[in-house]
Amino acid sequence: MSRKQQLLKRHRRNKRVALLIGLLALIVTGALVAWWLPLILAVLLWMAHEAWFADHLFYSPKDDYQYRFAPGSQCVGLRLDNGRWVPDTPLELAGDETLILEVQLKSGWLGRFLDPAVELAEDCQAFERGVAGKRYLNLTGSAATLAAGELTMRGRFCRVVGRPNLWIFRQPDHARQRVMVIAPHADDAELAAFGLYAQADESWIVTLTAGEIEAEHYQQMGLAKADAARLKGRLRAWDSLCVPRWAGVPEAQCLQLGYFCLQLPAMQAAPDQPQASREAQLDDTRLFRRFNSLTLPGDRDGAPTWVNLIADLRAVLLKARPEAIVLPTPLLDPHPDHICAYNAVVEALQGLEWQPGTLLGYANHLHDNDRWPMGNSGAGVALPPHFDAGQLFEPYCRVLSVSQQQDKAMALGMMHDLQPRPPFKRRMRRLLQQLLAGRGPSPYGENEFFRKAVRRHELLWVLKQD
Repeated sequence: MSRKQQLLKRHRRNKRVALLIGLLALIVTGALVAWWLPLILAVLLWMAHEAWFADHLFYSPKDDYQYRFAPGSQCVGLRLDNGRWVPDTPLELAGDETLILEVQLKSGWLGRFLDPAVELAEDCQAFERGVAGKRYLNLTGSAATLAAGELTMRGRFCRVVGRPNLWIFRQPDHARQRVMVIAPHADDAELAAFGLYAQADESWIVTLTAGEIEAEHYQQMGLAKADAARLKGRLRAWDSLCVPRWAGVPEAQCLQLGYFCLQLPAMQAAPDQPQASREAQLDDTRLFRRFNSLTLPGDRDGAPTWVNLIADLRAVLLKARPEAIVLPTPLLDPHPDHICAYNAVVEALQGLEWQPGTLLGYANHLHDNDRWPMGNSGAGVALPPHFDAGQLFEPYCRVLSVSQQQDKAMALGMMHDLQPRPPFKRRMRRLLQQLLAGRGPSPYGENEFFRKAVRRHELLWVLKQD
């Protein structure tokens, strides 16, 4: 069982215990006061739960984030001068650096009910309700303001305690390179790196799986489970090849490998053994690869094996010869297909005659906080929760203009998997959170990824750099 599954299991167990205690309290209240009072209290408690306690937050908001940055990272203290945060030493910034501000935050009492945030001149970055610990603001794109000593910060339902530290990371502009984005599923490339691959000199998008499972939306059309899964897989395979064209990526540089969703771990465990789809009644990947413009080794037999996956990746890597590869990072992203996607690329590169100069990681899912990035569409992306100081990190961040964010939102809107309406319970939760917790909806769509991914920043992590 993964750490994410363990955390979710513990969370659900604790919730069942709390529900049982609450039910007993309501029964006692009804017996001692009035029979109708428990009904009213039950509705009010449910509304309070959905508004303030339904987030999957698997740590205390009082816990410090624990980041240890790569050696050579520059750290500069800031001091408060006439309401502005001024660097202790003069800064020489080119403007394209990744800038991370380490702060101590302390929530006010309203910050236990409304999302606390730090407001900057051009941004507003939100944090956990009740926050009281070390956090990391993302100031990338604010180099001129910092260098001029004009940085202002204002806490909303929280305050900054003590003196912040500014971390400065200098990296090459990876948009001036040949970039390959590895997507375990259709839409992962767009969620993580649409801005980067849309601006890069040359981009390749390689999607590993068809993402055919959980096709209930298509079953509602009257399709049998297997037929619905096949239709969903065909649509997502089409999306993975066509949506990057919106960003100008040539058709010949978009590839769908057609392996089956959530079967990559089983493939890796038994590399020679085919792993059929869980729901589509398929053991041949070629149904989902038929729109590819390149012939790959796995096309010979269509067998869904790890051996074929590695052969496909090696062929694509030698064809594209990417200078930078963008892929999921297992340091933060717990999704089993995402972990296996990283492992597959690393294995495919072993002994290969072409080696990229840079590996950049992304996290579309987290162990500890299902809501991250917190806050609204268009806001900046603060660093995610992390509690293992033994790991080294180096963030790499790009700034997206409003028009680039809109293009990214439209790309996500073309993805069939993000189009169905959320379940009724989730819509009610969102409504209650808007009314009671002050959370705003995304203007781009109802799916949660429109809020999470359409942001001022695209945050990646340097996993390897020559």
